[in-house]
Amino acid sequence: QVQLVESGGGLVQPGGSLRLSCEASGIDIKIETMNWYRQRPGKERELVVGLTSGGSAYYDDSVKGRFTISRDNAKNMVYLQMNSLKPEDTGVYYCKVRRLDNYWGQGTQVTVSS
Repeated sequence: QVQLVESGGGLVQPGGSLRLSCEASGIDIKIETMNWYRQRPGKERELVVGLTSGGSAYYDDSVKGRFTISRDNAKNMVYLQMNSLKPEDTGVYYCKVRRLDNYWGQGTQVTVSS
């Protein structure tokens, strides 16, 4: 069974940085496109960034130039480096296997506030 466990979130001031981690089990991430989503209270999850198995990354305009997605195939982990954080980045962040719709972890809370 696929399991995804996110970690690394926290409270940070505007302009700060966080690095999110996603531990994957039951699936080999090196052959998958992996995504990071964000969810705000009362709203559906929105795609923030993705990384294909071929190494192509795509970013939402709101995070382009500030966030970087990467993966460590040996560890079967995906990361999201978040720099120059803004209050609008606040939300619960989830990693996702693009082609699988029914497997979500608990997410990790990111709060950007003064």
